[in-house]
Amino acid sequence: MHACSPTAPPRTLKFQPERPGGANIVTRIEPARIWIGAAAFGHSVLVPWNGAVLRWNASRFEALQAADFEQMLALEPELVIFGSGRRLRFPSPALTRALIERRIGIETMDTGAACRTYNVLAGEGRSVLAALLLETDSA
Repeated sequence: MHACSPTAPPRTLKFQPERPGGANIVTRIEPARIWIGAAAFGHSVLVPWNGAVLRWNASRFEALQAADFEQMLALEPELVIFGSGRRLRFPSPALTRALIERRIGIETMDTGAACRTYNVLAGEGRSVLAALLLETDSA
């Protein structure tokens, strides 16, 4: 059967890959929203490789506290990808001390780059957590 034949079965094109092993995948990022799968979030989020996406109360980089990073410990990631907002900013080591003491790696990048990196690692089945700071103009 020729591929262009009118009797050839139709092809299905997928624009989003299947969720590997049920992993959460960031599908879109906008200035005021982050999409995880088909769900839109208008606030900062913690996105574990699987399970529920959680509201992260961090709303501005300047207001981050150690407790914001300690919240991540319960999710037991092997690596945290911290999206620092629209631009790259590194949190003080004092803020991330709890992660470092538990030997949990943390990588910092702007939120867009963090989403892309997280998707690659989650797609590989890694125990990764994206901590995505979404700073809106009202924040």
